[in-house]
Amino acid sequence: MEKVNSNKYLVVVAGPTAVGKTDFCVRLAKHYHTEIISADSRQFFREMTIGTAKPTPEEQQGVVHHFVDSHSITQEYSAGAYEQDVLQRLEQLFRRQDVVILTGGSGLYINAVCNGMDAMPETDLQVREQLIVRHEKEGLAPLLEQLQQLDPLYYEQVDRANPQRVIRALEVCLATGQPYSSFRKNLRQERPFRVIKIGLNRDRQELYQRIDLRMDLMLEQGLLHEAEALYPYRQHNALQTVGYKEIFDYLEGKYDWEEAVRLLKRNSRRYAKRQLTWFNKDPEYHWFHPEQWQEIVSFLDEELKKEQ
Repeated sequence: MEKVNSNKYLVVVAGPTAVGKTDFCVRLAKHYHTEIISADSRQFFREMTIGTAKPTPEEQQGVVHHFVDSHSITQEYSAGAYEQDVLQRLEQLFRRQDVVILTGGSGLYINAVCNGMDAMPETDLQVREQLIVRHEKEGLAPLLEQLQQLDPLYYEQVDRANPQRVIRALEVCLATGQPYSSFRKNLRQERPFRVIKIGLNRDRQELYQRIDLRMDLMLEQGLLHEAEALYPYRQHNALQTVGYKEIFDYLEGKYDWEEAVRLLKRNSRRYAKRQLTWFNKDPEYHWFHPEQWQEIVSFLDEELKKEQ
């Protein structure tokens, strides 16, 4: 990516699921006359609409959203590939914009754009699929045990409730014969634009009520039918996610519908908690309630005036 003037700003708006990022960012994009780049690692996929709370054309209100419906679930799409794609898109956008908004709840993807990704080796897709099948049959415990043996360092760091991270690490260990942690250099890469990070959060009870309401709305909109259509593709990485896995298990007779709905809501709340844990580790975030509009705009205007 070529050098960009120091008056170019990437405004990151992050936060947990259902906190209200979409409405807020549309308003913010209109205020700064700019466009939005999605950093939601599930909204990329055209076939996943209801279960990802993808913003409808009405909700987008004419604001251009990049990386929504940009890929198919049959395509493998990693955070590293996303980093390169977004940097290229930013190069184009910054030719006509001084401010661009990056928003989502996928901390890994936001971090890839802001700081860069460690180069990971190519792996065999069959290894991943075998691990996914094993996880479905045996649960996460045996995979965690294997990861502890192959890479005790990363085992201590990984979110042990996140099967995707565990499977990804094991996949690299098995494919290369080396610990996953040996490829994680965590070297921050310079970017030719300034990054300003906003975190949105609500009182926990308020957030959890919004999550439960969102799940009820998704079910009313036809989440079950969407998941049924996607069931043949359930091994794909894109579908190893809250909102679909619970319904796949229901379709396989692992529990009844009432239990599926309970788990949908519980696991969504747990996911929000993990998102907040991730974002809270980054001291660069400035936290606000989504309704603190004037405070946020005043803060951003001050940041935009600062000298590099």
